[in-house]
Amino acid sequence: MRTLPLCLLIPLMSQAADYSARTAVVDGIEVVRLADAARRMEVSIVPSIGNLAYEFKVDGKNVLWFPFDSLSAFKAKPALCGVPFLAPWANRLDQDAFWANGKKYPLNPALGNLRRDPNGKPIHGLLAFASEWRVAALGADAGEARATSRLEFWKYPDLMAQFPFAHTIEMTYRLRKGALEVETVLDNHAAAPMPVAVGYHPYFQLPGVPRDSWKAHVAAREHVTLSPELIPTGERTPATHTDPQPLAGTQLDDVFTGLVRGADGRAEFRVEGGGAKVAVIYGPLFQVAVVYAPAGRDFICFEPMAAVTNAFNLAQQGRYPDLQSIPPGGRWRESFWIVPSGLAK
Repeated sequence: MRTLPLCLLIPLMSQAADYSARTAVVDGIEVVRLADAARRMEVSIVPSIGNLAYEFKVDGKNVLWFPFDSLSAFKAKPALCGVPFLAPWANRLDQDAFWANGKKYPLNPALGNLRRDPNGKPIHGLLAFASEWRVAALGADAGEARATSRLEFWKYPDLMAQFPFAHTIEMTYRLRKGALEVETVLDNHAAAPMPVAVGYHPYFQLPGVPRDSWKAHVAAREHVTLSPELIPTGERTPATHTDPQPLAGTQLDDVFTGLVRGADGRAEFRVEGGGAKVAVIYGPLFQVAVVYAPAGRDFICFEPMAAVTNAFNLAQQGRYPDLQSIPPGGRWRESFWIVPSGLAK
């Protein structure tokens, strides 16, 4: 069946007061743009490449790291940047198989949809650059601009062969009151509980501020011990990072649990420098944070994760008791928020 263009499925534009939501074509690629005129904010999302947000501009300055000169260059050779969604598992598995509900499910490398890390481990699931997303709703009112996309995982044999749990994913980007909310909804259509180890790998920058001036706030009490292959050993130790942690002369690639939360159950991570700040706020079901800031690179990642790396297999081994699951017919829903400040003139 022929897929209709995005512009024929939803309104080209919705606008109310200061908020607007519209479609556009950039380099021949359909994008969705959400805007808040009063705060001079604009978000650009490319549904056909992982439903990835690649711009969150404040007064023309992009707080998302996007190292491409054009969207067509990104499409030709995609790499992690912007706000990638990682599913059905985030980070690494320790083998070409995973455990769920007491059963071992082998992966099939011959299908060609596995990504691998430098050690050959399956990494970041199947959907980082998926083209199967479809825009389901687009709108704006006096309080927000929003766009919802849906991926019906259960329809695609090559996906189901690797992760045989029928489910649907909805992702909503919602621009409201100076913050970008990214909401994820998982609906389990399977007859068995579905384990949840999804996450995001967003890349942030402070435009115009040198990296050596950045400081990171890590809202966590526990540090997850990793093997040389970056797989959790099951051990956790008290977090000993400096708060705030200057990035000058250092790098981070760490997994944290025991997030420090407010009365609303949310945990706030942030990077700041030169009067600018980007905060990343995790909802309660994002229980794990990966913080990645490699030396010599002008970005930092605060990664909201539903579970630790290799959670499916660690849970089977009795070394990770916190794995979430969705009962048959059930739903999992959670959000994180990106809040920039100090960037507008």
